[in-house]
Amino acid sequence: MYRQLDFLKQLAHGLAVQFGSSCEIVIHDLTGKELDKSIVYIENGEVSNRHTGDGPSGIVLETLRKDPSEVKDRLAYLTRTDDGRILKSSTLYIRDEKGRIAYIFSMNYDITSLLAVETAVHSLTHTDQNDSSGDGSSGSPQKITHNVTELLDQLIEQAISQVGKPVALMNKDDKIAVVQFLNNAGAFLITKSGDKVSSLLGISKFTLYSYMDKG
Repeated sequence: MYRQLDFLKQLAHGLAVQFGSSCEIVIHDLTGKELDKSIVYIENGEVSNRHTGDGPSGIVLETLRKDPSEVKDRLAYLTRTDDGRILKSSTLYIRDEKGRIAYIFSMNYDITSLLAVETAVHSLTHTDQNDSSGDGSSGSPQKITHNVTELLDQLIEQAISQVGKPVALMNKDDKIAVVQFLNNAGAFLITKSGDKVSSLLGISKFTLYSYMDKG
């Protein structure tokens, strides 16, 4: 297993040198018990302002939540940093000899300046006929988080946004929808997340668990 990690570090360094400082390579270790310190290696961490020892992304939680046989590599999707830069990301799931996901190997390339060039070129070549503007992305870029607290807050925000109304106006079905979204996203793998969600929704822990079972 350690030889596998050593190879991934070697590969990460080679890719970072090949593609330059705009290319961040991150390795998450899922073999340990410290979920809040899943990043064990990073190249060009200044791209997302993350460091070794930082916590997981939403993708890590989703991975832990799913059956390993159902997890597939995610290639060429968009993410977003705290300061608004857009990254083209790919995530590879590295398995051990038993088929369990041991590491997550992520590549994040800062394409912000390239998008600016694309926009400038489009403005020069644009005509009024059959205009098809857009950046080619599907959905909003997912924000990169630095720790589990920030990640949980983001997931809660997404869950409430999906319901489409503030917590104060939610009925039972709305709250079940929030809990189900968070459960499917792996939010309850985060320590004390149940307490925070229960308090936010104004329900007991028992009710929270019953809502989780309704999925």
